[in-house]
Amino acid sequence: MSVPPASPLLLASTSPQRRAILEQLGIPFEVVAPDYEEHDPVEADAEQLVRDHALGKARSVAAQAGDRPVLGVDTTVVLAGRIYAKPAHAGEAERMLDELSGKTHAVVSGLALVTPGWEIVDAEHTRVTFRTLTPRDLASYVATREWEGRAGGYAIQGRGGALVERVEGDYLNVVGLPASLLVRLLAERFPGTYGFG
Repeated sequence: MSVPPASPLLLASTSPQRRAILEQLGIPFEVVAPDYEEHDPVEADAEQLVRDHALGKARSVAAQAGDRPVLGVDTTVVLAGRIYAKPAHAGEAERMLDELSGKTHAVVSGLALVTPGWEIVDAEHTRVTFRTLTPRDLASYVATREWEGRAGGYAIQGRGGALVERVEGDYLNVVGLPASLLVRLLAERFPGTYGFG
């Protein structure tokens, strides 16, 4: 007996990493750019911030979704209670990476699923330890410009993987989407529909 195709999720994000992860998981989706402006005060509570951003992104496109669930995600990097958002320029990226050097930081993602009948918001934490970086390591990585648009100033799925010594938790969360959390929520809320649960 064939299973009817699942109604695609509406992904409230233009992130190529998030699209790639959904494709990897075999989850059907369509992309709509969120109409939502993020503010990342460094003194904010990181988990609450990413939860709020994820929900704001999802709600901003919910009117276009019909009955389809909307997925919103936001990710940031935290070290010693300080938020490391996307660096504005190369100097800031180098400073961030130097501060993360030799230490363990948290990658914190908020995930929101929004439907006409309910909203659910959750968060995922992954611990990432950087090796000790030399000035040459920093200059070489910053020169790649891979840090642009990346929380914490690095992309683990690219050359930034060479900065990392250890990952504890969901690797895909560091790439940009907390996949294990998403799969669990889809299995609970839509058992069988997306191939989970």
